[in-house]
Amino acid sequence: MGAGKQVNRWSDGIALAVLVGGTAWLSLKWGKGADELAAVWISSGILTGWLLARETRAWPLCLGVGIAADLLGQWLAGVPLGAAAFLATCHLIEVLVVAWSVRRVVPNVGDPQRWLTLGGVATASTLAGCALSGVLAAWMAEASLPSSFVRAFLGWYAAHVVGMVIFATTTLVLHVEGWRAIAPRGKRRSFVISMALIAAVGALVFSTSYPVLFLTYPPLLLAAFRHRFPGVAAGVILLGVIGGTLTAQGSGPLWGPEDLGDAGRIALLQLYLAGGCLITIPVVLGMAERDKLTSRVRENEHRYRLLADYSGDLVVRLRPDGERVYVSPASEDILGWKPAEMLGLRWSLVHPDDQGRQRVAMDEVLASGQPQTLKYRVRHRDGHYLWMEVVMRPIPKENNPAENDLILTGRDISRRVAAEEALEASRRELERLSRVDALTGVPNRRQLEERLSLALLRIERSGEALALMYLDIDHFKCINDTHGHAVGDRVIREFARRLVSCVRATDLVVRLGGDEFVILLEHITHPVMVKVVAEKIIVSVREPLQLEDLTLQISTSIGAAFAREVEAQEDLLVAADDALYEAKEGGRDQYRVSVLGAEAPSA
Repeated sequence: MGAGKQVNRWSDGIALAVLVGGTAWLSLKWGKGADELAAVWISSGILTGWLLARETRAWPLCLGVGIAADLLGQWLAGVPLGAAAFLATCHLIEVLVVAWSVRRVVPNVGDPQRWLTLGGVATASTLAGCALSGVLAAWMAEASLPSSFVRAFLGWYAAHVVGMVIFATTTLVLHVEGWRAIAPRGKRRSFVISMALIAAVGALVFSTSYPVLFLTYPPLLLAAFRHRFPGVAAGVILLGVIGGTLTAQGSGPLWGPEDLGDAGRIALLQLYLAGGCLITIPVVLGMAERDKLTSRVRENEHRYRLLADYSGDLVVRLRPDGERVYVSPASEDILGWKPAEMLGLRWSLVHPDDQGRQRVAMDEVLASGQPQTLKYRVRHRDGHYLWMEVVMRPIPKENNPAENDLILTGRDISRRVAAEEALEASRRELERLSRVDALTGVPNRRQLEERLSLALLRIERSGEALALMYLDIDHFKCINDTHGHAVGDRVIREFARRLVSCVRATDLVVRLGGDEFVILLEHITHPVMVKVVAEKIIVSVREPLQLEDLTLQISTSIGAAFAREVEAQEDLLVAADDALYEAKEGGRDQYRVSVLGAEAPSA
């Protein structure tokens, strides 16, 4: 493992040395000699991109190899050793300014989310670093060459800015994404055509003396749109090579003014290349940001689609008129319908009784912008209806964000609704049982207390009368002891049935317990009506009771209390109980009526 790393370190250093040293020599040879500044300085850009593609701890070795190769390349091109060392130091300064600034602000240059920030930081640090190195280089040029400070500074500045922008970025892109970034599979032919177009237009422009350099910018912009930065870098390099070569041969629009001299022509070529960068690089950064946003939107859409498609809940997108424009695959698992079968206006899938409620809820959600939860029934493909619990919320329309569609997320709650209905039925049954006597099915003491309280309040307002009758079965204990409790229970059930048959549906027959019963008569006007009911009951109860092979003769004693005004409920109960006692004392199988208040005496 250690030997492999050592080999990689040596190969990396050799590659860096060859590239930096070779481009330093080429840039100077591209000029008119060692005493002229290069039109584009390439080696600093390569070294900067090399540093940014590696960890910071590897920088010292890379800087040492790069600056030594830079010094060697300049010396081989004819620059005196002392001047070459000074210029190599200037190159080192601008490389460190750019690389350190970018690393400090954007530690991970491979993160596409930070590329816009990376472009801004790289541009600012390039302008600052090249300005700093340019001041030092111009000072040396003014001292050692027949050149003014301003002219030397501008020449250096333009050459190094263009070289840093193009070659630092190119080197970094190649390290991060590899050679496939230059011409990805599927775009190689297009890339070659774009470069051929730039080369053809560039050769045409630099072959004529007419000032039509601007004609090369449209194909350069086309390359920027189609291939992003690789298209810009390759295009600018092509134009630089073509422009520099043809201008050096004495042709092209830069050769026209004879008093310009070589330095002036180099400066114009630098301005021309810088203009190409100025036009295209912002476009590339903008396209990169657009690509990033598009990728984010696509990723979010894919994530949303993945969640919707694989969610166990049903997801539906609706137009305000109820048209379904998206239905998730869960529809087939829940409702038996394929998503395509549920699209469009199909209100028939919603239960007729629930369609109105759903329309109202949709209108309310669209008007308020607030989500709602509702329950309604949706028809299964098999024909039966399922209960769905749906959360409905507004979402912006795809083609008009100012208006809203609706997104519905629903789940099958049929089992829950069935359980709730069963629970409610059980509750109602328990409520009924708590108010009904289990043996006879007639009301129990609880209902009597409720009805009697209401009846007493009613007679205070209406002026009508009421009556309360106490009854029991004569000698019932003997029946139980002789024939058993099973027969006793059957006697009580039949007794209750006969009592119910003798009164109106509005009257109340109550079993207090054992063989004791109470009847509450309402809406009566005279004690005679109580006597009629009592006589009817006595006659009905006297009829023989046939229980399979057993025939029984039973009777009842009745005590009734009639009243138009009652100060206390207890007075009515006591009066009825006293009347029952009198009926028993009188020989049973008879009734007594006690009249409370200013009525006729008891009968």
